[in-house]
Amino acid sequence: MFRTPMDTKVDYVKRVVGLPGDRIQMRSGVLYLNGTAVEREPAGDLTYQSVTVQAFKETLPSGRSYAIVEQVDNARGDNTREFVVPDGHYFVLGDNRDNSLDSRFDMGFIPDDNIYAKAAIVLFNSEDGSRQMSWIQ
Repeated sequence: MFRTPMDTKVDYVKRVVGLPGDRIQMRSGVLYLNGTAVEREPAGDLTYQSVTVQAFKETLPSGRSYAIVEQVDNARGDNTREFVVPDGHYFVLGDNRDNSLDSRFDMGFIPDDNIYAKAAIVLFNSEDGSRQMSWIQ
């Protein structure tokens, strides 16, 4: 969990994908870390509030895997310039890649001092109105 330099009153939960010195870029919706595409494989479709999106399993070079979703191809964050993460900062991405305020946009790099906790669980309402919870590994 962190707060942005622009607004230290709002808490955010995003995935840290870039450490100081890393080069981050999105190409055709695929995350590139230090010039290498991050492994991504289809994980089926998800339907939420009558919208169906593609799910993918993304695996970082460390071996850590997680699910991301893509609503459309060629969204505004699917093709970016290369970002070089400065010392003392991190690059964060939302798992809903086409609908996330993150480091690709105005949020920018997150200073180390603005990160204050690690998220442990994710809560959301499912299509049938029930609540779902999953632990973050």
